[in-house]
Amino acid sequence: MAPVTTVGVVDDDRMLLDGMRAWLGAVPELRLVATAATVGELLGAPAAPELPNPPPPSGYVPPDVVLLDLVLRDGSAPADNIRRLLRAGSRVLMISTVPDRSRIIEALRAGADGYLTKDNDLPTLVAAIEDVAAGRGAHSAELAFACAHDTGPDRPRLSPRERQVLLDYASGMTLKSAARRAGITVHTAKDYLDRVKAKYRQAGRPAYTKLDLARRVREDSLDGG
Repeated sequence: MAPVTTVGVVDDDRMLLDGMRAWLGAVPELRLVATAATVGELLGAPAAPELPNPPPPSGYVPPDVVLLDLVLRDGSAPADNIRRLLRAGSRVLMISTVPDRSRIIEALRAGADGYLTKDNDLPTLVAAIEDVAAGRGAHSAELAFACAHDTGPDRPRLSPRERQVLLDYASGMTLKSAARRAGITVHTAKDYLDRVKAKYRQAGRPAYTKLDLARRVREDSLDGG
């Protein structure tokens, strides 16, 4: 039997929550386990003015993936919401009514694994949830457009060869295999990779490990997804 991915939804649109229950209830590989109007409500965290982002109570079981509305009426910051959910143990797929380029980038920087507008169909949503649950990140046209037009100072400009070595290495290749594919020596490939790391460090987004580099690839949509 295929594993079931548990899903939570945070959105203050009651009609959307009802629609999600109907949609996801028809997908056997997904199980909707919680819906809420705020992140605090989902986590079951008590309101405390002196602790604006309290941790979830003991015994809380995080959904594998949380669909999080980008803008909630409680005035919470999207980046704060994302970080709370990540700390609680869930991956985050942002959903919104409109593709807001700057907010998409902000959400990715905060750790979201993908971004979809709410006009997508059920198969697209299911595929995105499955990708996020598997740690691949959910690519979409809105996400690719936002990343392609991101000119912020924290997005390093990589040369074609730096990008190639980064993509091959971050995808799981050894440095030797990445060098062979690029037709260069391992020493030269390491130089390119060191330059990439230096550029990300200078941009305030250090990437020390292969996992860090893979995340930067997803955040910046360098793989063209």
